[in-house]
Formats: sequence, structure tokens, C-alpha cells
Amino acid sequence: MFRIHNRCQGLAVLVAAAMALTGCGSPGSGSSASSSASGSAQSKDVTIVTHDSWNMSKSVIAEFTQQTGYRPKFISQGDAGAVVNQMVLTKDSPLGDAVFGIDNTFAGRAVSTGVLDSYTPSALPASAESATQGMDGRLTPIDQGDVCINADDDWFAARKMTLPVTLDDLAKPTYKNLLVVSSPATSSPGMAFLAATVGAKGENGWQSYWTSLKNNGVKVDKGWEDAYNVDFSAGEGKGKYPLVLSYSTSPAFTVSKDGTTTSTSALLQTCFRQTEYAGVIHGARNPAGAKAFIDFLLSKRAQADIPGQMYMYPIDSTVPLPAEWKKFAPLASDPIKVDPETLSVNRNSWIKEWTETVQG
Repeated sequence: MFRIHNRCQGLAVLVAAAMALTGCGSPGSGSSASSSASGSAQSKDVTIVTHDSWNMSKSVIAEFTQQTGYRPKFISQGDAGAVVNQMVLTKDSPLGDAVFGIDNTFAGRAVSTGVLDSYTPSALPASAESATQGMDGRLTPIDQGDVCINADDDWFAARKMTLPVTLDDLAKPTYKNLLVVSSPATSSPGMAFLAATVGAKGENGWQSYWTSLKNNGVKVDKGWEDAYNVDFSAGEGKGKYPLVLSYSTSPAFTVSKDGTTTSTSALLQTCFRQTEYAGVIHGARNPAGAKAFIDFLLSKRAQADIPGQMYMYPIDSTVPLPAEWKKFAPLASDPIKVDPETLSVNRNSWIKEWTETVQG
């Protein structure tokens, strides 16, 4: 029996728990953001806009309240792309104070549209500094992971088939009608995979690569949840596709009870490095609370909670990882990369071309 990886589980429970924390703790240094009697009650409430995969242990959230006096409320807005879209649409009437979950494939739009205020935490770990490039001081890196094609090892073993290894393998007739991915127009993993194909095949070659995937029967879902938990043969829905777009960490969550084997694997030559960010929303009612929450996300306690709750690597490389990750959830040694500025400038045109190529 295996544990099924689900980046989206637990959100409803967490929101309810966070709301229940309104009586926990006493105001700390962060609660001094508003000293007026009329604003003091409001200043203790901080609204965090997140993607659907946000999750953090109740005890860790409780520590934030105990340390700062702020009471967090979490509002989910879908995938990372949907989060950015909603922030742009509600720019004149912001949904919250802070945002978590904008990734490097959508960061450029968030920065360029003015929906974020400048803020750089003083305790930014050294391992996070490279991920701040191109963010104009408006987004703070919190975690990272590799978006990769995952394989249902048991499915391939049962049919005595060799696993694919490279992007080119996915387009071979041997793997026809076996791959499901998520759309780059509506999914951050989908956008990451599109960027990977651009990085691997070049500005003038990725279109033909996607044509070959289309001709080889690739299925495109709206988001990661449908692709992994509905269509993937090793997901909860026991679908018919043994190859799926997911994360290099996913195999750590399909581990056997004795911890010796996993039923899935990540194809590490297909990976794109994804970084997730947090930021202060422009026009926030409680910017001090937003900054305090971002500071807390970089704390050792919060960083150590990320792998088990959101299946991503903490941005702080000094934080210990779960034991099974070294064996079953390695980061790619040489992930495919695309410059953040190139992503920002070309993202919309790439999505348009992709739509015409694959869904047109």
C-alpha cells in the first residue's frame, strides 16, 4: 500500500484551523504596526492569498500567532497562474495583505503589473539570494522544486517496458498515448514544462517538439490535480496514463510502508527548477502583518515544515530534509533553465503559440 502524493490536500482543514487560532498568543513585536485604538483589532488580522497547494502544520501556524500576535486567514485562488490573474484583476481592491505561491514562471507578470510592494526580509538565507534576481525586491523566495515527468514504475514493470529518460523519448511511438501534462495557460507546473521545452529545444524548435507530443497522443489537463490524481495510473484515480507532469519530490510520497521502495520515479533529465515566492500585496490593509508572515516563512521552523506539507524543498539549504528524500526525491543535478527576464518577456507569446500548436 502506498501513500499518494497530493500537493493540494489539507487546505480546508488548515483554513479552519487558522481561523480557530484567533485566540492564541499575545501580541509580539509585529503587532505594533498600528498603534491607534481604531486600527489595533484589525492590525492583528492578516489575510494571505495562496495557491491551492498551500499547506502548513497547525502547530507551526500557531507559533506565528504566538510570536507576532497576528491571526492569519488564508484565501485560495487556484493555481499560481490563477493567483496572479486574480491579483491583477483586483489590483484596485486587493484580496489580502500577503501572497504566497507565485512561481518564477509567473513572477514577471506580478512584478511588472505593480500588484506588489517592495520588501526584502533581513534574514534572507544565503541560498535564496540567487532566486531574488529579476524580482525587483518585490518577491521573496520561500521554496523550490523540480517540475519533471514522473513515471508509474509498476505499470512499466508489469509490461516489461523500458522507462523513457529524455524529452525526446516522450515523443517516440513506444510511449504513444501514455503522457498527461497540465496546461501552461492555467497551471504553474504546465508553464514550467513549457519553459523546459523552450530551454531544451530553443526559441525556434520547441513548437515542433510540441507538435510531435500532440501527434503522440499527449493529454492536456487544466491543472496538476487532474493530471496526477485523476489521470495518472499511480494517482488516487488510478487513471490510464503512466507518465505525468509532476515534481521530483513526488516519488517520496508513493513510498512503501517499510520505506524501502517507491512505485514511481521522476525523469530527472526532463526537469525545470521552480521557485515559489511570497510578497506584500500593493494596497494591503495590513502591510506590517504581511511582512511579519513573510519573515516567519523564512524561519527554521516554517522552512522545516515545507517538505512534509507542500512537497517542496525549503529555500534555506541548511534546513534538514526528511530522510526518504535523499533516496526518493532528489533535485536534478542539471535542471533545464530559462532566464527569468526571458520568461517574463515571452511567457504570453509562448502560451499563445502553444495554444495554437497543441489545442488549435
